[in-house]
Amino acid sequence: MSGNLTELQRARLRWRARRGLLENDLIITRYLDAYETQLTDEDVVALTQLFELGDNDLLDLLLARKELDGALDTPRLRSIIAQMREL
Repeated sequence: MSGNLTELQRARLRWRARRGLLENDLIITRYLDAYETQLTDEDVVALTQLFELGDNDLLDLLLARKELDGALDTPRLRSIIAQMREL
């Protein structure tokens, strides 16, 4: 993938990104609008991990109410969360 997501891969990523909370949807959509064409395989794997979180846990991370911990506390995920918080 390395920055060259196909239209199908982009559509699948956006579909997986759909959340039950509007706030999460808005933040993730802004992130994908800004960075989608630059995403690497590692980024897609990291995003998939985030998308497996419950809506409230994800929102707490995105709003800096809590920080990544355990298996999610990786440099790639820290970078993605920081980018999402900046938007």
